[in-house]
Amino acid sequence: MAGVLAGATMVVHFIALLYIGLGGFLAWRWPRSIFLHVFFAAWGVLVNVFPVPCPLTALENHFRRQQGLGDLPGGFNEHYIIGVLFPADYIHVVAIGALIVLIVSYVGAYLRWRTPTVAAR
Repeated sequence: MAGVLAGATMVVHFIALLYIGLGGFLAWRWPRSIFLHVFFAAWGVLVNVFPVPCPLTALENHFRRQQGLGDLPGGFNEHYIIGVLFPADYIHVVAIGALIVLIVSYVGAYLRWRTPTVAAR
């Protein structure tokens, strides 16, 4: 059962990362969702810039230890993303790209919020 829970935690973690990266675009459709996204984005920055543990990584590590496995080597990003989804040498390029995507999503959300929709006219 611990293996299933560790796997489920990993899936939830990936979904949370996708939301951190792309959730600002949801605010184009649902403007109030931007507040939740700001929290998630700030949390993402906090756990990646400062030595604050991510609760999802801690939970997955808990289930891994129950299976007799050790903690994720280096953490979630280092284990599943960096060097797997893109080469480690490109971390700065990916970080800048993610920041650009975040800015575009927020600018778009702001412009859609400021511009009345056709139905509202």
